[in-house]
Amino acid sequence: MNSNTLKDSGAKLMNLAHRFVLTVSGKRLLAQPFGMPLVELHTVGRKSGQPRSCFLTTPVHDSKRVVLVASKGGDDRHPDWYRNLQAHPDAELVINGERLKVHARTASPDEKAELWPKIVASYQGYANYQKRTTRDIPVVICDVKD
Repeated sequence: MNSNTLKDSGAKLMNLAHRFVLTVSGKRLLAQPFGMPLVELHTVGRKSGQPRSCFLTTPVHDSKRVVLVASKGGDDRHPDWYRNLQAHPDAELVINGERLKVHARTASPDEKAELWPKIVASYQGYANYQKRTTRDIPVVICDVKD
């Protein structure tokens, strides 16, 4: 088993464990990891066409947009959820118990420059993730559809 397979398996296991703890605790435990709201992202698999979901945090959000960071913990590869959104940008998010239809797009360099200080202020770990990789970590803006 190569290190990428091991990392990916670990990330999937963490997501399953997070889902289990949320379910068992009635969504009281792990609802605000690192002080950020938890988001459940629902996408369509880029290869399979099957529904996919994962838990992420949002360091910046308001009623019109939810910002996600495709950090993958500083890995040199983009996370699968990001690649799924690139292929199928219309998705759904559940945040604070509300299900929202969104259109996802990668922030422009100017948008990222404006958002990055707010993202890092919300969670310093994102700056550390960027230091771990030569990949420019994408910032994803999920515009809420009316």
